[in-house]
Amino acid sequence: MKNIKILFWVFVFLPVFAFAQEDEVTTTEKPKDKPERAAYESSQIIDNNTNVTFVKGTLEVIMQHRFGLVDGGTNDLLGLWAPTNIRIGLAYSFTDNITLGAATTKDSRMQDFSAKVALLKQTRSGSIPVNVSYYGNIAVDARTKDNFRNVQDRYSYFNQLIISRRVNANLSLQVAPSAAHYNLVLPTQENDLIAVSAGGRYKISPQTAVLFDYTQPITEFEQGTPKPGVSLGVEFATSAHAFQLYFTNYKGILNQRSQFSNQNDFFKGDFMLGFTITRRYNF
Repeated sequence: MKNIKILFWVFVFLPVFAFAQEDEVTTTEKPKDKPERAAYESSQIIDNNTNVTFVKGTLEVIMQHRFGLVDGGTNDLLGLWAPTNIRIGLAYSFTDNITLGAATTKDSRMQDFSAKVALLKQTRSGSIPVNVSYYGNIAVDARTKDNFRNVQDRYSYFNQLIISRRVNANLSLQVAPSAAHYNLVLPTQENDLIAVSAGGRYKISPQTAVLFDYTQPITEFEQGTPKPGVSLGVEFATSAHAFQLYFTNYKGILNQRSQFSNQNDFFKGDFMLGFTITRRYNF
C-alpha cells in the first residue's frame, strides 16, 4: 500500500516538474537577433557614402555626374552645356562586411582606391541601435608630372566613420565625421581637414525617396576656408538600380577634393545639377 501511494504522488507531480523544466529551457533560449533592413538603397547618398555594404559577391557599378553651375553663364542652358565632371567606379563585396572599390574622376584625372568595412549593424530588437561603418580611400592625381615637384605630391587620403540609423520604414538618418589629407596644398591651406557630414532619406513611396546631404568643414584655413556642402535631391530605386537626381554645390565628387576646394555657396545660388546611377550584380 505504501508503494502504491508513492507511485501515485510521483505520477501527480511528474508533469509539474516536466512543465517547469520546459518553461525554464524556453525562457533561457533567446531568439536570434536579426539585423535591421538596410537603411539605404545604395552605397551613395549624393555627396557621401552610406553605411551600406552588400552581401558577399555583389558588384556595384557607380556613375556620378555633375554639370556646370546653374547661373554660371548666359549660353550654357542652366549648366547643362557647361564643362562637366564625371566619376565612374566599381565596388566589390568580398564578404558581407567588406567592400573594396576603384574609380576614376575626370577633374584632375583622380584615380581612387577605397575600402568600406561594416563595424556594427543595427538589429531589429534594438540591442544594437545604429549602424557603424568605416570608409576610406587613397587617391592619385594622374595629371602630367610638370604639375608636381615629386611623386608624393600626387597623393591624397580620406577617412570617414559613418553612423546611421533606420528610424522607421520611411526615415533613415546618418552622421559622418571625416578627416581628409592632401600631401600638396597651397601655402594658405592646412594639409588636413576635419569635417562632419549629416544626411538622410525619407521614402514617399516604395520606390521613391527625398534625400538631403550636408557637410560642414571644421578646420579653417588662413585663406579660402571651404564652404559647406549642401545637396538636395530625389531617389528612384528598384531591386538592383538606384537613380539619384539632385542639386549640389560640390563639383569635385571625390570626397577630399570637394571638401578641400569648394568655394560655391549654395544659398547664394552657386549650385549645379547632378545625378548618380548605381547598378548591382550578384555573382
